This record gives sequence, structure tokens and C-alpha cells, in this order.
Amino acid sequence: MNDGLVTHVGFVAGVTGAVMNSQIVFLTGLAAIVAGAFSMYIGAYLSTKSQREFFESEIARERREIEETPEREIQEIREIYSKLGFEKDEVEMIVKRVTSDKELWVRFMLREELGILEETFDDPKKVGAVMGISFGLGGIPPILPYAFFSDVFTALYMSIAISLLALFGVGVGKARVTKGAWLKSGMEMMVLGSLAALIGFLTGKAIGVVF
Repeated sequence: MNDGLVTHVGFVAGVTGAVMNSQIVFLTGLAAIVAGAFSMYIGAYLSTKSQREFFESEIARERREIEETPEREIQEIREIYSKLGFEKDEVEMIVKRVTSDKELWVRFMLREELGILEETFDDPKKVGAVMGISFGLGGIPPILPYAFFSDVFTALYMSIAISLLALFGVGVGKARVTKGAWLKSGMEMMVLGSLAALIGFLTGKAIGVVF
């Protein structure tokens, strides 16, 4: 959502500086939201799918190693717990318990040797949908004023004001998740959004002058 806000507040500011027409800004902004949201969906889907495929290949490899070279895998368990300070008899007790069940053994090696947790197996479609929808929702506030104000600068000022408030809200939401300072997080988002808008507007003006 933050990406959608920052991207589109800079985008509409840039287009405003270039074309000076509210209707064109709104339509191009809408097209950019759709294209951006779809792109975010595809990117998140492919990256999550690739990650899942990698994890599945690692699981298959670990299963194969347990079947083909069990003694080497057992020695790896010994090394892991010896480094943690366990005594030899304690290590052997753990080895006996872990290797008594093949599924437990595989899960143990994934977690302790490879650092792969079952919780990391995200659904690619779900992740893609969340990313795409969030990006799309974030892009709506910057373009909304252009649908209601024919004066392009009024629309721009309203767009920036609404976007900054939305950015502040997203920053506060981020702070709640990360347990950080809500005011600092909100202001940080607002400053970055303002910078994006300024750069976009100046770029658009420069393009408008050239062409």
C-alpha cells in the first residue's frame, strides 16, 4: 500500500506538470494503478512460487540424503547439539529420538540445518492477491481528486493533502506492527511521499517544457 501511495502521488504530480489536464491525469493514473497492481501480483506470485519450489526441492534432497547417507545426517545432528553445549550422552539421546521417526528427522534437518520453517510455505496466489490489491488501494487516494476537480492545481493540492494523510496513516499502521514510534513512522512516510511528489512534478514540468 505504501508503494502504491508513493508511486502514484509522484506519478500524478509528474503527469500534472506535463499535461495540465485533470481528466487525462485521472485516466492515466487509473491505467497506472491497474497495470501496477497486476505487475505486483505477478511479481509476488512468481517470487513466492519460486521460493516454495526451492523449499520443496530442499525437502526432497534432505529426504534423499536421509535414505542414502543416514550416518552423515546423524553426524550432523551430533555436531549441531555438541556446538550448543550438550553432553555426549545427551546428544546421543536426542539423536535416538530424532531418528526414530523419518518425518520428525526430515523436519528437524530442515529447521536446524537449513533454517526452513513450515510457516514460510506461503500460498503464491494469496501473497500475489494481497500485494496487488494493497498496491491498487494505495494508488486510489492520489488520483481521486482529479475525478472531481477540473482545475488541475486544485486537484493536485487535494491529491497531495489526501495522499500525505494516507501515508501518515500507513506509517502509523507500520509502527503498530513493528512496535516502533507511531509519530516518527508517520512523519517519515509523509516526508518520503512529499519528496516523491516534488520529484515527479519537477520531472513532469521538465518533460512538458521539452516536448
